[in-house]
Amino acid sequence: MQHCGNWNYLQHSFGIYLPQESNHPSPNFNQYVRTQGAVTDQLSRRQVRIYQLYSRTSGKHVQIQGKRVTATAEDGNVKQSLVSRLFVETDTFGSRVRIRGAESGHYLCMNRKGKLVGKSRDCIFTEIVLENNYTAFQNAKHEGWYVAFTRKGRPIKASRTRENQREVHFIKRLHNGPPPFPNTDQSKHFEFIRFPVTHRAKRNRKSRTSS
Repeated sequence: MQHCGNWNYLQHSFGIYLPQESNHPSPNFNQYVRTQGAVTDQLSRRQVRIYQLYSRTSGKHVQIQGKRVTATAEDGNVKQSLVSRLFVETDTFGSRVRIRGAESGHYLCMNRKGKLVGKSRDCIFTEIVLENNYTAFQNAKHEGWYVAFTRKGRPIKASRTRENQREVHFIKRLHNGPPPFPNTDQSKHFEFIRFPVTHRAKRNRKSRTSS
């Protein structure tokens, strides 16, 4: 009681107050990241990366040929290397992306049954970096549905996939060919601009005599 009385005296005499404990719960940072990462960013400029997706099971690259999607593109084949080139466009400041075939222009998508198909309209996937340094792509609308391929490079139904399966693991590889993307700066050789040689005009003799 004496300590309580002394503390009240200090409060009134010197204006010393301690902050009172708040009953509000601390913010859930993980929940905030998940909420913000699920919202499409309409203001920022979207970043586009160009790379290939190497399938862990088939040992080849993903290619989107119209409506057909496979993981059978050889690395050494120049033609198949061009087909397997992908434009990966960010959808949010988080890890949601759109994947489009550079040659076909079709997006990597899943139908209602979870089958991988190529479509003219975009579809969104969540890019997940796993503990083994592989990358998995999960359907943004259906949690637990992953992009996956068999050893022969055929698509696997998404409802049968799990994150720890080898079939959903990919390696992102840079494309070695020239980037034919309109927003990509291509190296240009510096050239000097040559102008025609100009001769100094002769003064008119009449102007000299008149002066």
